[in-house]
Amino acid sequence: MAKTAIVTVIDAVGLKTLEYLIKKYGKKITLENLSNLGIKELLSEESSQKIKNKSHIKLNKKAFEIKQLSKTADSLIGHREMVGLVDNNTYELFPNGFPKSYLEKIEKAVGRKTFFNQMAGGVEAIEKNYERHEKTGDLIVYASKCDPLIQIAMNEEIISVDEQRFIADTAFKIAMEEKIPITRVIARSYKRNGKEIIRTPNRYDAVLPLKGKTLIDVMNDRFIWTVSVGKTSDLVNTKYYEKIKITKKEFIDPKLKLRFVHPAQKDSNPFNVQGIINAINSSKVIYRPYGTFIFANLVDTDSLYGHTRDVEGAIKSIEETDRAVGKIMETMDKDDILIITADHGMEHKEDYGYHSNEELFALVCSKKYDLSTITKTKTSGLLQIGEITAKYFGIEKEYYKLTN
Repeated sequence: MAKTAIVTVIDAVGLKTLEYLIKKYGKKITLENLSNLGIKELLSEESSQKIKNKSHIKLNKKAFEIKQLSKTADSLIGHREMVGLVDNNTYELFPNGFPKSYLEKIEKAVGRKTFFNQMAGGVEAIEKNYERHEKTGDLIVYASKCDPLIQIAMNEEIISVDEQRFIADTAFKIAMEEKIPITRVIARSYKRNGKEIIRTPNRYDAVLPLKGKTLIDVMNDRFIWTVSVGKTSDLVNTKYYEKIKITKKEFIDPKLKLRFVHPAQKDSNPFNVQGIINAINSSKVIYRPYGTFIFANLVDTDSLYGHTRDVEGAIKSIEETDRAVGKIMETMDKDDILIITADHGMEHKEDYGYHSNEELFALVCSKKYDLSTITKTKTSGLLQIGEITAKYFGIEKEYYKLTN
């Protein structure tokens, strides 16, 4: 049976971030599966004592600390480093908004006015400005508080999703021409139910072009079946043989008992966990002689909780992620491997949570596969995630060429 490797990124949960959340929460938390994989070994004794775990499932496993090599703490930068690309550029935030000349060029190119142009959280920017936008069709432009990017919020009942994508692509093209140091333009699609803002699954990211070949491309060349789940294909925007983006609850298997922990059920993790499990199940029954690679992101710990002071919500999301890890491991065959890591951390300040370049965890496990050789790495930083995966598939020589 062909091999399957799964890399799952728990977004924005660095070791320092997890310590902060555990301390602020004050009560014990249950991380049965992550504890079994060794995360407690990477935390302080004080934090470890607050984690309950009962799992004694026998696994081959390896846990170690890892620190990103790239300079900027950003999801796009972190995910790309995992597949072989280190970015030494420094990308800054835009606390005063974007240059007037840049916005004027966008307006001329897309035929719509822009307004707001301040640093703000996504829902906050829409709540303050939806009336003008929905009356005039003008674009709500705002700078992220933690990512080097521009966001353009648009009601998809006012501006079609196709036009939103055109606007984002145009804004990114102009930013590159003007040498504005951003990593992405996000078309933040939303709908409204009264005063409730509902961000829809039709978000679109126009992103920096890849500056070289990635591990994904090497795998494609070697006929290893590549699968992206969730937003990984937006961040590492190369070819995948398969992209999975589930957005409807009807496609979640009730037997898995995946839970939505957000009070308004805004979670996307259950969809992505279902996507991972679908991809593993497909790898067992569809002829893929050279193996399957699954690259997935569990974003809720960033997008729903990472930028707020909702410590309880973040903990519940991490606990549910831990349960999901158990579901994923149950689905795996004995020689499959699972790698769990994070793309950056989150520094919580009084007003907001800001991305931080902190120590991360790398948890590698398999039911039977011997990990001893593949976890002895030559590279450092998040490059090690790609190296372990490449060694598993026997394509480490090609990977080393990417990283040298």
